This record gives sequence, structure tokens and C-alpha cells, in this order.
Amino acid sequence: MRLTVFAWMGCLLVGLASPALAENGLSPQAAPPGATVVISGKGFGSFKSTRDNRVFFNGLPALVQQWDSELIAVKVPLRATSGPVTVVSGKKTITAGAFTAQQPTIRSVSPAEVEPGGVLQVVGEHFGTTAGSRDPNTMFGVNDVVIGGATTKIRRWRDDKIEVEVPGTAVSGHVVVRLASSDPLPDGSCCAQVEYSLSNPAPLTVIPAIRADPLSGPIGTKVVIFGQGFGVKAPGDQLLFNGHPGAIAQWTDVLVVAHVPLDATSGPLVLKKGDTRRIVGTFSVATPKATGLSVSSGPIGTLLRIAGENFGFYSESGSTPFSFTDFNRGENVVEIGGVPAVVYRWHDDKIDVWVTFSAKSGPVVVKRGGTKPKADGSCCAERGLITTEAGRFTVSAPTVASYAPTSAGLDEIVTIKGSGFGTFLKTAEQTQPGLNEAGHDSVPYEFGENIARTEVLFNNQAGVIVAWSDTEIQVRVPRRHLFGIGKKNEFNTDLATGPLLVRRGSWDVKPDGSCCTTKQWVTAEAGTFTILARGLPNQSMFTDTRPEANTVP
Repeated sequence: MRLTVFAWMGCLLVGLASPALAENGLSPQAAPPGATVVISGKGFGSFKSTRDNRVFFNGLPALVQQWDSELIAVKVPLRATSGPVTVVSGKKTITAGAFTAQQPTIRSVSPAEVEPGGVLQVVGEHFGTTAGSRDPNTMFGVNDVVIGGATTKIRRWRDDKIEVEVPGTAVSGHVVVRLASSDPLPDGSCCAQVEYSLSNPAPLTVIPAIRADPLSGPIGTKVVIFGQGFGVKAPGDQLLFNGHPGAIAQWTDVLVVAHVPLDATSGPLVLKKGDTRRIVGTFSVATPKATGLSVSSGPIGTLLRIAGENFGFYSESGSTPFSFTDFNRGENVVEIGGVPAVVYRWHDDKIDVWVTFSAKSGPVVVKRGGTKPKADGSCCAERGLITTEAGRFTVSAPTVASYAPTSAGLDEIVTIKGSGFGTFLKTAEQTQPGLNEAGHDSVPYEFGENIARTEVLFNNQAGVIVAWSDTEIQVRVPRRHLFGIGKKNEFNTDLATGPLLVRRGSWDVKPDGSCCTTKQWVTAEAGTFTILARGLPNQSMFTDTRPEANTVP
């Protein structure tokens, strides 16, 4: 191969010489506008100027890209017709051969309906062997495919088949293949304005893009279809899971929400609107599987983690009332010994629940509700459950074996030993409703009663927890209300001696499935404890020596 470069009239022209060709021949002998044709022969002479050295296709001037004494490369003119190709070199005219002008022709496009971002195949003939340059600023123009006036992204280009990506701006209309052509100026130099040879138009329907989320999950999973043009739901409109209709929870022009039905199987997810069906994805129906518990025993209020897979997304009850014996759309429930637990977090691979006040020792069971919709898509013709057992959980009761000392001063540490204390649960004060708003507004905020879940009480006053394990608790003797505010600031003997209690609190789920009942407590009494008048503040801190201060007589 030999590269020849000419600079004519300020334009850089580049050509590639082909292998040896037959004398006075054309290659190719047929091509569409804009294609490069190589003329081989003898006696062409050397190139002198664009006026002296010309090539004509049936009388139309062609743009010369390369000129050697035995080889010339030219571009097929935009309006070329079949006929002889002649070479003019000075006063000499040479007939190089007969040329057949071709026009790009579309035979078919597939698919006939496509959404933005999809891939379209254009089948036909005379598209040329390459899309050519993709630089829109090139002097020779760019071959392309347009859909409804929008330019596509070329993925593959052959003479008989083009593969393109449908742009996001495409609308229904016609597909047209455009072959760019740069003809010479009247004096033979480069270049006239780029023009296009157009194929026949082929109709194409661009349908709105549709996205389904999620595309996998157990029965009862809420699946959302995002798009547009869904219209108002009519009888017979459905979302089909491998042919099984899901219960429709919501249907708007841009959104369809349905729950994976009880009898669903893995396969195509099809949106059915009237007589039109459209595959929007492939849905995989998963089976929930529990693999273990974080702990096998504990008192009420324990935060229990269930490990596993395919638990799906958490689904609350729909628009109709919900109870634990009436699963209407795909509710999520965990039972401990047959008693519903309070769901704290629900992920596809783990579930965290609170052990409720009424929980019983027994199996921990994860349940998902599923339904079969009625013929009109509403809920429900049939209800059912899928269950998976994670293991057994034993509900323990806090028991105090000993505590020491039995009396101590303020802030001194008391050690309580026993069993079934569980883990310490800190008060989540930052989550209390209204706290942030009150803080920003400088409004005093008062917490509600019993916000704690684990506590030690000294004669009804909470101590500060230093350490807490299932068998041992270390707690500081509290200061609050242990000294009076009378004239002598005496130690409050009424609070000095009383019961020492270990308490755990939890709730139950209400009968309608909502959370929660009032907190209830399980209490273990250690015995009587005496708070000694030790560690009290210095009395001087209570004396106001200012003359204007009011003092109690």
C-alpha cells in the first residue's frame, strides 16, 4: 500500500493506493455516492492542476483524492448516474470504464418497535462498506442513520446491514440512511458543501422506555414499573409474572405497582394493556432461606438478628385492614414462639427484630404473605404464606444471684451478678420525635416516661450503667433527689433505703399489626439497698452569700 497526499486550494487530500489492478479498470465498478473509486490504467500523466486533471462520471465532475500516472482515486459524485467514467489530463481524454451508480436502499428494520437506548438493525443494500469518518467536521461529511430526525450512534456498518443505538431523543417516524458526499467546486478544487444521498424511508415506532424494579424477590415483593403512557387501568390490564397476574396496588399513567403473586414462577415480566403485551424484563422468583440467629436466648427487649437470603423488601399492609391471619398483599412477619416480633430492620439478607413482651420460647419463623388477585386484578381471590424457620429462641427471665455491696455512697459502683440480663440497650435519645426541632428553637424538651429499655433502679431512681452483660451488671449509685433543698440541705433520708431492681422493657405488636402497645417491664428484685450519706457535695455550694439573695429563715 502507498500513501499519496496532495494539498489543493488549501485542502489536504489523502488517498490510499490499492494493489495492482487491471489496465483501464474501475474498482469497484458499482457504488453509491460518496464511495471512493480507484481508476487504474496508463497514460494519466502527472498531476498539474485541478483544471487540467479532471474525472467525470457520466459527465458529472468527481472530487479527485489521488493522482498518479497509473492510478487515480476519486469520490463518486452525489448525483452520479450510470455511464462511462472519463479521465481528462490536459488535452487528453481517456475512457476508464463503465460505472453503475447505486442508491442506498432499506429492505427492513428490526425490531419494528424499539425504545430509546435499544439496538436497531437496518437491513438493505448499497450502504457502502464503511461508515467512514466519524468526525462531524470532516470536509467529506459523515455517513449516518437518522430516526425521526435524530442521529443514531453507529455500532456496526456493512454494505447490507447497519446496527445502531436508538438515541434518547428519538421519536416515532422514519429510519433513513444518509451517505455523505463532497463534490468538487466548479474549478475542480475541494470542496462543495456536503450533501447527502438518502435511502428510502422505513417506518419505525419508538415506544417509551420502561424500567422495572426490582427484578427478583420472593412472593409478595412489590414490583414497580416506571414509564409513561400506561393510561387509566381498564379491566384486563395486568402485570404478568411468567403468565401469572400480580395484584395491582397502583396504576397511573407513569407508574404501575403490583405484588408478586402466590403462584408466580421465574420468567418474563409482561405488562398487558388491552390487547397489547410488552416484555419489560425477566423476573426471578426467589425462595426465602434463614441460616441462623445472632443469639439463641435472651430476655424480652433483645435485639435479635436473623441471617439468611431472599427475604426480599419489607412490605407493609395495603389499603385494606391487616391482621396477622389476613395477609392481603405481601406483609412481612417474624414470630418468636408463635408471637409476632417488632420488626426493626428488614433487608434481603438479614432481619433485626425486638423480642416482644409476650414472646414465648420456641421457633423463630419468618413469614411472607402472598396472594392471587381476582380476575379484575384487585385483591384477593386467594391468600397464602411462605415460611422459613431460622432456629429456636429461648426467652429468659432476669435473675439476680447476688449483689455487692449492699450499701454505698453516691457514685460508688455496685456489682450485680445473676443470669438472663441480656445485652444493654442504650436510650436512643437522638431519635426522640421533636428533639431536633426543639433544640433549634431553644425550647426545653422533656422526654416521655420510660424511654429506657434496660435499667437498674435504686429505690425507684435509675443508676448509671458502667457495664452490662448477660451475667453481670456494674452500676453507679445515683445522685438525683438524694439530698433536699431545705434550709439545711440535708440528705434525703426518704430515698436512702429501698429496693434494688433490674428491669427490662419491651412492647407487643397491636392486634391490627401496627406498632406498638405501651411498654411493659420484666423486673428482678435483688434486695434492699441503702444509699449512704457519702459523696455528697460540699455544703458551701448551696450557700448564697450575696446580700440581695433571698434565704430561707
